[in-house]
Amino acid sequence: GSLVRTFTPFYFLVEPVDTLSARGASVVLNCSAHCQSTPRIEWKKDGTFLNLVSDDRRQLLPDGSLLINSVVHSKHNKPDEGYYQCVATVDSLGTIVSRTAKLTVAGK
Repeated sequence: GSLVRTFTPFYFLVEPVDTLSARGASVVLNCSAHCQSTPRIEWKKDGTFLNLVSDDRRQLLPDGSLLINSVVHSKHNKPDEGYYQCVATVDSLGTIVSRTAKLTVAGK
């Protein structure tokens, strides 16, 4: 009884791209992954997973994209600027990580 493992396609349909946003604007970082079983999408910013549950400005859209409402950017507080990655996980399969997208915020 040899175990035959079949190849399951699991890949990104859309990955985030470097984005320039104005302060106070809304920005969407696109991400969508394809697999037979629906991947769980999470986002990392500067290498750390974002906790979107308690976040009133950032939310995960149904397709896996990240929406940031009213981008915050001041001289001493730049919580939204940085490097973002989309992380897709299928429990029986593994995890894939998107390219890194840089979000740059322009002041008024």
